Amino acid sequence: MLKTLLKSVREYKTASILCPIVMVGEAVMEIIIPFLMTFIVGQFEDLSNGIIDRIDIGKLGLYAGLMVACAIFALLCGIWGGKLAAKASSGFAHNLREDMYNNLQTYSFANIDNYSTASLITRITTDVTNVQNAYQMSIRMLVRAPILFISSIVMTLFIEPMMAIVFACAALFLGVVIAVCMYKVVPYFRTMFKKYDKLNAVVQEDLTAIRVVKSYVREDREISKMQDASGEVYHYSVKAERILTVMLPCVTLAMFVVNLIILTVGSNMYVGNLSGGITPKSMQTLIQYSAQILTGVMMVAMCINFISLSKGSADRICEVLNEKTTLPRPVDPIFEVKDGSIVFENVNFAYSQNSGVNVLNDINLKIAAGETVGIVGATGSGKSSLVSLIPRLYDVTEGRVTVGGVDVRNYNMDNLRNKVAMVPQKNVLFSGTVAENLRWGDENATEEELRFAARQACAEEFIDALPGGFDYDLGQGGVNVSGGQKQRLCIARALLKKPHVIIFDDSTSAVDTHTDAQIRASLRKYAPQTTKIIIAQRVASVQDADKIIVLDEGKIVGIGKHEELLKNNEIYKEVYQSQIKGGDENE
Repeated sequence: MLKTLLKSVREYKTASILCPIVMVGEAVMEIIIPFLMTFIVGQFEDLSNGIIDRIDIGKLGLYAGLMVACAIFALLCGIWGGKLAAKASSGFAHNLREDMYNNLQTYSFANIDNYSTASLITRITTDVTNVQNAYQMSIRMLVRAPILFISSIVMTLFIEPMMAIVFACAALFLGVVIAVCMYKVVPYFRTMFKKYDKLNAVVQEDLTAIRVVKSYVREDREISKMQDASGEVYHYSVKAERILTVMLPCVTLAMFVVNLIILTVGSNMYVGNLSGGITPKSMQTLIQYSAQILTGVMMVAMCINFISLSKGSADRICEVLNEKTTLPRPVDPIFEVKDGSIVFENVNFAYSQNSGVNVLNDINLKIAAGETVGIVGATGSGKSSLVSLIPRLYDVTEGRVTVGGVDVRNYNMDNLRNKVAMVPQKNVLFSGTVAENLRWGDENATEEELRFAARQACAEEFIDALPGGFDYDLGQGGVNVSGGQKQRLCIARALLKKPHVIIFDDSTSAVDTHTDAQIRASLRKYAPQTTKIIIAQRVASVQDADKIIVLDEGKIVGIGKHEELLKNNEIYKEVYQSQIKGGDENE
């Protein structure tokens, strides 16, 4: 896990390495200051008779000056170390988010199916922030704290070995408390992050579908869902924090007990001259070192607190970083797609290799370049799955699919997808102007090319009617246009790619039959060499196709023209008659 995460440090290695070194400087100064204090206290130790002439003002000034210098140097080291830690941790988080997002872009649809959108958002935001905080604490405190602890123990051994044993016992006690707390708290944090995914999913779903929520007057129900999801996060967060709150009181208790032992045992030894006695200056130093020892333990406890919080986050981040695409890239890819001819040879396909259930079975199909092909079938018959194999959104389980005479697995994926345009069922537009959305098809498209594509998609007229025309801002997700207008913009965007193959996955369902017919006529006229595959629920949308494919339960049960299928295919005939009858009744 650490190896995976630390790859994202990259250009911030220098700051990450320099920060602990600077923190060592701060820790060393904090160790030296109590030692110098003993010399100052020693100047007053034998003044029981009040003779001030015994004070060496020169030495007193020297040690005081050294203490001030050490304090200033420690302050500068602390400030510099804080800046370095902030730079290193923020840069690390920046790279981590970038690496996760870049790897997400390589995912196939099969990879994406393993994660919910809400979960991925949580991992890129909350989880990375948790890891960032733990990283910052680690490079600052996990070096400084052990040095404070070990050096203070060593210094105590020189002053009074018995007290060093007391400090070690206190540290051992705190170590056990911290270990038990971490053992109990980590499972709660892991569960809490899963609940965060659920919370984000509820928020995302409600905000996306806010119009539906309001139209069905379901605000109260959705508020209740939100409260439940938020309550679960609260529940596990409180459980974890209750455990962690034990640590600070334990550190405080240990510090008071140790100081009490120093004062009680030390004063008895001094008064009774036991074991040579502990002088006041030694007691002062021991108290300061005890504070540093226990402060070091407390710093480690804080670091472990952050690390335990981030452990679950780190695991979830590594899942995203280590996920490998199910679509391996060819060693020697082919970059040119010759034409739009398509062949399915003995194709079987399942979304999950372990499910044992094929979505498509024994598909054999040939489509010539420039043909218009319709695909019909009941919901769940495999229509969308079939066309998803053409631009290699998924790989076949068995058999092969070729475009332009070449297996799609041998193409450079970007080149293949640039020549196979797909207009999916769900029409997705982005924030920005009409022109900016259309230029997803060709970022260098001229205004004339934008107009030509819009004209083919029967979108030019309504675009010109918009305030600003092609410069009209569509709003987030295209909220400022209707469903049918969205579909036509998506078709125009796909046409700008000048593809060899264009796939319409039920993408004219929101336009009227007259506009649908106009779009098909325009495509026949202006893109005769482009292979057109039309998935449609309406028979009218495909009845003039060169061939129509009928799918049923993942199998091809009929291929032919409209008239042939009406005579020879019962499924196609039933679909057609039900639509004709429905149309008559409506009339």
